[in-house]
Amino acid sequence: MHPDHEPTWKPSAAQPEQPRQVRRILRLFRPYRGRLAVVGLLVGAASLVGVATPFLLKAILDVAIPEGRTGLLSLLALGMILSAVLTSVFGVLQTLISTTVGQRVMHDLRTAVYGRLQRMSLAFFTRTRTGEVQSRIANDIGGMQATVTSTATSLVSNLTSVVATIIAMIALDWRLTVVSLLLLPVFVWISRRVGNERKKITTQRQKQMAAMAATVTESLSVSGILLGRTMGRSDSLTKAFADESEQLVDLEVRSNMAGRWRMAVITIVMAAMPAFIYWAAGTALQLGGPQVSIGTIVAFVSLQQGLFRPAVSLLSTGVQIQTSLALFQRIFEYLDLPIDITEREDAVHLDRVKGEVRFENVEFRYDGKGTPILDGIDVTVPAGAGLAVVGPTGAGKSTLGHLVPRLYDVTGGRVTLDGVDVRDLDFDTLARAVGVVSQETYLFHATVADNLRFAKPEATDEELHAAARAAQIHDHIASLPDGYDTVVGERGYRFSGGEKQRLAIARTILRDPPVLILDEATSALDTRTEHAVQEAIDALSANRTTVTIAHRLSTIRGADQIVVLDSGQIAERGTHEELLERDGRYAALVRRDAQLEPTG
Repeated sequence: MHPDHEPTWKPSAAQPEQPRQVRRILRLFRPYRGRLAVVGLLVGAASLVGVATPFLLKAILDVAIPEGRTGLLSLLALGMILSAVLTSVFGVLQTLISTTVGQRVMHDLRTAVYGRLQRMSLAFFTRTRTGEVQSRIANDIGGMQATVTSTATSLVSNLTSVVATIIAMIALDWRLTVVSLLLLPVFVWISRRVGNERKKITTQRQKQMAAMAATVTESLSVSGILLGRTMGRSDSLTKAFADESEQLVDLEVRSNMAGRWRMAVITIVMAAMPAFIYWAAGTALQLGGPQVSIGTIVAFVSLQQGLFRPAVSLLSTGVQIQTSLALFQRIFEYLDLPIDITEREDAVHLDRVKGEVRFENVEFRYDGKGTPILDGIDVTVPAGAGLAVVGPTGAGKSTLGHLVPRLYDVTGGRVTLDGVDVRDLDFDTLARAVGVVSQETYLFHATVADNLRFAKPEATDEELHAAARAAQIHDHIASLPDGYDTVVGERGYRFSGGEKQRLAIARTILRDPPVLILDEATSALDTRTEHAVQEAIDALSANRTTVTIAHRLSTIRGADQIVVLDSGQIAERGTHEELLERDGRYAALVRRDAQLEPTG
């Protein structure tokens, strides 16, 4: 079993270096390279049209106006207007295509992360805060939206504009171009420093956002509100949330202000460049330097001002990309999670499952190390028979049940279904063959019918009603104002514990698995409700192989075989009567239960 990951991820030496990470990001856009090629053509066309305007202006100032050529002046002016129209049209089309591509990449990332998490073992989720998982999908991927929808296109567009503009400036006057670009290397160095600062702050900010999301998920759930109110901790929870939010405020301010003064200096210098060009050209003319026409100077300054916007934007884009690398790194960490429970390429598919379950010298250790939770478990459950597993808390009862549907994989020995190792079965066979009803019943915030159909989407209304009747919950559902269209509250809170449990049983009946795992399914219920639910469980268990993890022993007296676990090993086994005659641990558990039973 692969080691499970902690909820808070730490960078490791094995993580890809930045160039490799950039290549991986670029691969995300590979399926859309055709559309991106169109964007590139639009960007190139817009850049060429944009740099044509200063040359038209030069011709107006140096030729059309001085020579009084009205026709040429009209054509040149019309050309300037047409240039503006074409640039705008190309920009709109470019934005449409690039935004569509960006949103498709976002969709691909969200789907990939969600699909990866769906394949993780139960151990991952028991050790990772729910809010942390949600934050990766919502905050981290959401934070990359600007990068994948506009930054990439902006980079190409601005880079093309800068290159085309510089070429045009050189064509006008190479000496003025050299003067204009002297400080460019310094500007690039400053922007890289700013980007590195923001990347570090962004990593801290995303971790803080994940911590806040986890706090909200835990404290504002139904159970969290109940616990906070009944313990009088609402004010302290609010204060703790306020403290976390305060930390986020500080990180947000630092992120936005990182390098702001240095970038402002760049903006000021570039804005002052036209004045410097006018001064340099005028001074050179007075000192007897090379002649430069008024049209050339005006056109050059126009190009320089046109260079100012994409150049500053290009530097800012570099900062944005470096910042986004921190978000991509967090997403790639989830995409690179090792899948410890996988389906083999030559997995066995069983069309019909009889239901014989065997535990053959089973050993299980969390993370594959440490003290074994289960050790040397040998039990056979014939098809259609019932096995009950009892023992003190921490004996490994639930873990044993989780091994059958492969919520965990054994670290020694094997678990078989109809003689086939469950690790060799395909997931479809295993999902159809094994049903689980646990103490922690989960219902979606949807209608009763939708919750039931989660087990069998194509089920008819008649099948829903039949399953609900077998679970002894149909009459109650029918009495509700909206019947099967009644919306269940979060975690089924609009239903009582017994009603939720019977809905879960109805859902499992609908799926009709030949093997059933009952993990303390009635331990949280009162005696009267337990009796009603137990009748539904008896109906569900009929003619199925059943492994019952029992807390109350009154529910398992009719089991074909009872196993008593202690410290992960089988301490006793036999029928109810046989174990009572031995007067060992099981008999002691029975006497304990008898003392705890209400007397009236």
